[in-house]
Amino acid sequence: MSISGVLDVFRGRPHHPVGADGRMALSDHLRELRARLLRSAIALVLAFGVALFFYEQLLELIRRPYDDAVLRLDGSVPSELVLGGVTQPLLLQLKLCGVAAVVASSPYWLFQIWGFIVPGLHQHEKRWTRVFAAVAGPLFIAGVALGYWVLPKGLEVLIGFTPVDVTNLVEFGTFFSFITRMLLVFGIAVEIPLFVVMLNLAGVVSGKALGRYRPWIVIGTFLFAAVATPSTDPFSMLMLALPMLGLFLVAEVIARLVDRSRGRGEHSTDQWDDDALSPL
Repeated sequence: MSISGVLDVFRGRPHHPVGADGRMALSDHLRELRARLLRSAIALVLAFGVALFFYEQLLELIRRPYDDAVLRLDGSVPSELVLGGVTQPLLLQLKLCGVAAVVASSPYWLFQIWGFIVPGLHQHEKRWTRVFAAVAGPLFIAGVALGYWVLPKGLEVLIGFTPVDVTNLVEFGTFFSFITRMLLVFGIAVEIPLFVVMLNLAGVVSGKALGRYRPWIVIGTFLFAAVATPSTDPFSMLMLALPMLGLFLVAEVIARLVDRSRGRGEHSTDQWDDDALSPL
């Protein structure tokens, strides 16, 4: 294959001209998808290579919540991180650098997903998806940061259950999986109210309905936080549930404002229940 052919593979240029209605042949859609997947894969490989050079710093970052938890216990519970097996150090390095590469390159591969989806949307849909894309990233990072801040307290409670005169040996691979799951839960959980706003913008959920079911939303949020957090301490549950409730309140206010601006208030059919008799 010539150099120009290789470049065409990465550019994903359509072989057939796009019609006046903006439609593209299926083969060209698949060609574009292949190009964007290849670009994302290259970005991941490059980010993985960079992460290998910063492995010691990443390892220290992952260890810090555990070290802080052990320091808070003030030696009352003997505990240490261990690796079992000759292959575990290598697997740990690959997993840690792999996760770091996915996170570090996320702006690029998310942009590639965005670039593939956007041409098929209407103009008003593009406007709201831009807002979603602008808010979703920082909100996810804020959730991950909150989870990282909560981790030492959760680990302190869990390690504190160790019986007297027993040493708690924490397998590093399991510990890394626990941290990854904890941070993902916090990051994804704070995105849920944003999806509620998007459903309201799409006309699926009204602000009045959110207010009507607010008590159930509060109960459901606490149940979700209790089940979703890998640690069993109430502190982690509260630190996940309270920000979610605050975001749900903001989502309800935004939904009511959107309903008012779109005429979904007293002059719309939203004021009646689904089974209520209309005065008409």
